[in-house]
Amino acid sequence: MTKRYVSLPEDAETGMREFIDEVDRRLSSGEDTCSVVEDVLIDLSGDREAYDRWQDGASVSAATKVRLQSYDPCNTTLESEYYAEKDEDEFRRSKHLQWLWRQFDSLPIADNVEFALRFRRMLADHLFADCGENCRFFKGITFTYGHNITIGDNAVVHDDVHLDDRGRLTIGDRVSISDGVHVYSHDHDVVDQTAVRNYHTIVEDDVRLTYDSMVRAGNKVGENAIVGARGVVQHDIPAHHIAVGMPARSVKIKPGWESVATPLEEAGVNRQDQRRLEYDLPDDLDVFDEFERDLQPPH
Repeated sequence: MTKRYVSLPEDAETGMREFIDEVDRRLSSGEDTCSVVEDVLIDLSGDREAYDRWQDGASVSAATKVRLQSYDPCNTTLESEYYAEKDEDEFRRSKHLQWLWRQFDSLPIADNVEFALRFRRMLADHLFADCGENCRFFKGITFTYGHNITIGDNAVVHDDVHLDDRGRLTIGDRVSISDGVHVYSHDHDVVDQTAVRNYHTIVEDDVRLTYDSMVRAGNKVGENAIVGARGVVQHDIPAHHIAVGMPARSVKIKPGWESVATPLEEAGVNRQDQRRLEYDLPDDLDVFDEFERDLQPPH
């Protein structure tokens, strides 16, 4: 089914463009990103008056103080902040932008689809390693960092998708990622859960990842392929194949592409090891094991 064009009333369109252009300009200007994010969230939340009173020394409740402080991403933590192998310089900025993206999505105004799509698209230019033209990002999308994601032109990412870029994630042109999809770029050792392996995960041009499917770290979904609903990709999916199930297996080649596609019987190759990304940890890193398990097998 084709889509129809939707437009906003002229005054709403003008106000929306002015606001997004202003945020884009400030994020591009070299201004402190924390300050930009804080200002945007205070104003979009309608909390400017309360914030100014607090800054002027007015007494506020403990809950109000926590709320007002949390508009500043420097006063927050994200799960990915604890990951030992992250690039600290990259993360300093991407954390602030990711906080803006997530907090924006929690606001009622994020349900204004036309405004929200354009706002997230602007943020993607600042957050991702590279973002193509005319991408559409819907509500509830989460990332590990954001700065290890490359995405092509005309891609669509729907509600509640998780794009894990603890390793590296490449998404091609015209990719459609349906609601609830998870695409991973890291994995854990089966014995020592704290041992993390990072990979480069690839979703090529014109792929469709349908509802609630998952791509495991280090795999590639080939050009023009489809992963069926709730399919779990545990090895490469060849171009033009339709893969379904847990684990996802190629069951059909798209009609018309049979002459250029890998035969079904040759599908199912795992090339995860070829896409592993090595990393070094600082010698003076202060680490902890949140599980504190005994990893020795029985004798």
